[in-house]
Amino acid sequence: MDSIVHLAKRAWSSRDNRPLSGHLVERAERLLTHDEFELWWAMAPRDQAHSMEVLDRFLTIIPWAKREEQAAALLHDVGKNASRLNWPLRVIATLVGPRGKRFATYHQHEEIGIAMLQGISDQRTLDILSGDAKDDIAAALRAADNI
Repeated sequence: MDSIVHLAKRAWSSRDNRPLSGHLVERAERLLTHDEFELWWAMAPRDQAHSMEVLDRFLTIIPWAKREEQAAALLHDVGKNASRLNWPLRVIATLVGPRGKRFATYHQHEEIGIAMLQGISDQRTLDILSGDAKDDIAAALRAADNI
């Protein structure tokens, strides 16, 4: 039952795909490296907005987080763009699982995102996103992403 509630909240919160306000975009641009920002900027506005919400929840838990750790919050879903799924198809993909190439790509977004960030992000960012980091910071990011 908890997973159904979680999925419903996630679907409802991601329906809006309006562009972010300029101050939020500037905030991400100040925090990320140029190459990281280019990947973040290519994300759908709904994913950008979600990443900013996750960053804010993360900083509530770990207000002293370093730039590389905050970047992980903003970039944790960067691989979702590879699937090119709109909102209704994302909901369907979540419900039916990794059937077909695009749905499988959507379900592999974490691994795809890490591959996209190789060579442009700090190792600490990559370790948090890959699950290699097993510390309180990585746990806080997972908690911040779990609405």
